Amino acid sequence: MKRKLGIIASSCSPFVDEVDLLSEIKDVGFDCFFTGRYTKEAVAALRKRADEVGLAFETIHAPFAAINTMWLPGMSYRPIYEGMEQSIKSAAEFGIPTVVTHLSSGWNAPEVNDLGLSRFDELVILADRLGVTLAFENLRKIGNVAYIVDRYEGMKHVGFCYDWGHEHCYTKTVDWMDIYCRRVACTHIHDNHGRGEEKTGDPDQHLLPFDGTVDYAHIMQKLDAYGYAGPLTLEVGMSATEQYKQMTPRAFLEDCYARLQKIAALGEQ
Repeated sequence: MKRKLGIIASSCSPFVDEVDLLSEIKDVGFDCFFTGRYTKEAVAALRKRADEVGLAFETIHAPFAAINTMWLPGMSYRPIYEGMEQSIKSAAEFGIPTVVTHLSSGWNAPEVNDLGLSRFDELVILADRLGVTLAFENLRKIGNVAYIVDRYEGMKHVGFCYDWGHEHCYTKTVDWMDIYCRRVACTHIHDNHGRGEEKTGDPDQHLLPFDGTVDYAHIMQKLDAYGYAGPLTLEVGMSATEQYKQMTPRAFLEDCYARLQKIAALGEQ
C-alpha cells in the first residue's frame, strides 16, 4: 500500500527555524509534516509556508508538560488545558485535520477519575463541534488510553495516535493495532532499545528507525492487514544522539527519508 511519508518539523533540527525547514523537508521528498507549535500566529506561519512549498500539514501535537494536572483538583490544570484548547482552535482555523494529545505522564500517573474525564469531555466536544479529530496517544498507562478511547467510541472526531516507539519501550506486550485498528488517525515512528522488567527511568529514546530494536516488519504487516492508509510519520530529532548532532540538517533529513522509505517498502511487498 502506498502511503504518504511525513516528519515532525518543530523538533527535527534545532539549527534551522521550523518555517524555513519546511522547504528542506519537501525538497528531500517528504509529503507531510506535523508540529508541536499551536498558537494561532505560529500555525498561521507554518500553514502559509506549507502551502507555498506543497507540504500537507498533517497534525498539531498539543502541549503535554504537566499533563497529569488534568486529573488533579484545583486550577493547576488550566495552562495545559488552555494549550490543548488552543491547539484544537488553531487546527480548525487553518485546516489541520488532527490534534494529537497525551493523557498522562510517568509510570505512576494519576488514576482516571471523574474530574479529569469532565475536562477531557469538554475538549472532545470542542473538537467535534469544530470538525477536528482529537487523537489520543499511547504511552505508559494502558488503562488510561483504553478507557478514554472506549469512552468516546461513538464520537466521530475521536481517534488514536499509534506511537510505535512508545509501544516498544512502554507496553511491548500490547499490540495496539489489534485493539484500535479502526481508530488509528496518525502514526508516530521512532526507535529505541525497549526496556527491562523494572518500570523505572525513561527508555523513550526517539532514535532514527533501525538504530534500535523495533520490529518494523511486524508493524507494517499489522497496518496492511487492518487497512491503515494514512501517513507514516517520523517523530525524531537531531538532539537525540551525539552522532545525529554532527550531521547537517540536510543530511539528517535525507537519512530520515531514506529510512522511512525502507519502512514503507515493507508494506509494498
